[in-house]
Amino acid sequence: MLEKVKETVAEALGADIDTITAETSFKEDLGADSLDLFEMVMSLEDTCGVEIPTEDLETMVTVGDVAEYLEQHKN
Repeated sequence: MLEKVKETVAEALGADIDTITAETSFKEDLGADSLDLFEMVMSLEDTCGVEIPTEDLETMVTVGDVAEYLEQHKN
């Protein structure tokens, strides 16, 4: 799941996938704003088939947080 999230993050945020790790912070390391995160989440929801409510997204700070959430909530 982490690789899929890394690919989506790299594509959505225009980041180099080789620099993205589970510890990569969306805001501090990638400079993502709320619109960037919204677009990324929409893409992940389509790709993974898991809906991420806004209140849950607010608790996710790193790429690993999102990968773990998707892993726990996949069908």
